[in-house]
Amino acid sequence: MKKISTLIALIVAMNVAAQNSIVVNTKAGKDTISRYIYGHFAEHLGQCIYGGIYVGENNPTIPNKDGIRLDVMQALKKLKVPVLRWPGGCFADTYHWRDGVGPKNERPSILNVWWGNVREDNSFGTNEFLNMCEELGAEPYISGNVGSGTPQELADWVKYTVHPNGSSPMTDLRKNNGRAEPWQVPFWGLGNEAWGCGGNMKADYYANIYRQYATFMTGGGKKLYRIASGASGDDYNWTEVLMKELPKGLYDALGLHHYSVIDWQKKGSATQFSEEQYFITMKQTLLLDELISKHAAIMDKYDPQKTKALAVDEWGGWYDTEPGTNPAFLFQQNTMRDAVLAGSALNIFNNHADRVKMANLAQMVNVLQAVILTNDARIILTPTYHIMEMYTVHHDAALLPVKIISEKYQVGNEVLDAVNASASMDKTGNIHISLVNIDAAKTQEISIALQGETYNVASGRVLTGNTLQQYNSFEQPNAVIPRSFTDATINNNQLKLKIPPHSIIVLSLSPAKQRK
Repeated sequence: MKKISTLIALIVAMNVAAQNSIVVNTKAGKDTISRYIYGHFAEHLGQCIYGGIYVGENNPTIPNKDGIRLDVMQALKKLKVPVLRWPGGCFADTYHWRDGVGPKNERPSILNVWWGNVREDNSFGTNEFLNMCEELGAEPYISGNVGSGTPQELADWVKYTVHPNGSSPMTDLRKNNGRAEPWQVPFWGLGNEAWGCGGNMKADYYANIYRQYATFMTGGGKKLYRIASGASGDDYNWTEVLMKELPKGLYDALGLHHYSVIDWQKKGSATQFSEEQYFITMKQTLLLDELISKHAAIMDKYDPQKTKALAVDEWGGWYDTEPGTNPAFLFQQNTMRDAVLAGSALNIFNNHADRVKMANLAQMVNVLQAVILTNDARIILTPTYHIMEMYTVHHDAALLPVKIISEKYQVGNEVLDAVNASASMDKTGNIHISLVNIDAAKTQEISIALQGETYNVASGRVLTGNTLQQYNSFEQPNAVIPRSFTDATINNNQLKLKIPPHSIIVLSLSPAKQRK
């Protein structure tokens, strides 16, 4: 009997240990989740700009305003896009801004050497981009040409966009091009991937170049938020050198780029993938937590007050292009795998809100992990779009610390935590919890303890699919859409629910004293 009792106790202990449990401290909100974490990125690449965002003023078949697609704009407004990075990417360090201003019939064409050696006619330039941002309600993030440009060129671009009317020849040029008053352009990147396509520079060399360019950028009375070209993945030396060498008054953030890639030589299909490939994708995504922690630890040595930010200004999944499309255009479908990827990455960014102040999904339309895909006059919203929309509840909300004990998701000999989460409190006192189950096949039971006030479940939504490979097509645009989730129960501030395999749930909780 004693042996049987011991065995039962052991089994019970193992089951208890294996349960998914989360503790949310509703009174410990200290850091704010910057809305800029939910930023986007649009590069002159494939059909991101031309065809995806901009179709020309005289397009007779696609409704537009000044050439900007109205259907795309309507969809993007629902995402409350806070910031949009442009014109690249690798394209940025070959882009000379004066080619893209003035009468369109006088703008010179150039060769887009990075993305397919196609002709770039510069019909979408600075005025078009900044006017679109105003219409969208997004703040512009311009990536300046440091690779093949000059300090004077970048300084003139700043003057052209933000300096007061009549203060220089650049603002006179702006007025002649139809815009008297300056735009609001707070964010400026000084080069892109300086360690690679931005010039193949060494960290010390880029630090000196950065100091030179930043010195001559003046905001005309406005604060410029300068973002240095940061590290790729785990290049911690790059961050160390920049933190040591850049004067504190000349920069505000360091970038960080990380893509969830199976294998750079064999990236795999966006839609036809195995569970093993999915597992690798998720392993690369969850690596973001380690990368951010280690880069942040280096930054802490030089900036313990956390006055400088980390901007993850390129992130997302990268697979082989769709069959029959131009390989240089990076057009790929978007499945439930990408939704799980996006939800997990955003939870990580939220939980590092003390240091991560911006992130930019790559990219907005028709390129890599896009939120929108277009086909002539038709558009579809991808699973990633729906995650970005569901997570808008976290914009500028107070981060609530979460402690998670997760069951494991195992494929082969490797394991990952099956569940990840983040939580926040908005200005009205409502709490939002975003939960992701990365397990491909197993439903996860979750118990969430709410420490603090008493709460009730107000609402919930879930995004899931029949399979990990399910996606929205132009024939079936609503195959994967958010649905109401009503199966969460709460008793004595203990929240219980089941989250289906490869699913994302966002719950809204309201203080009990607010409800009658």
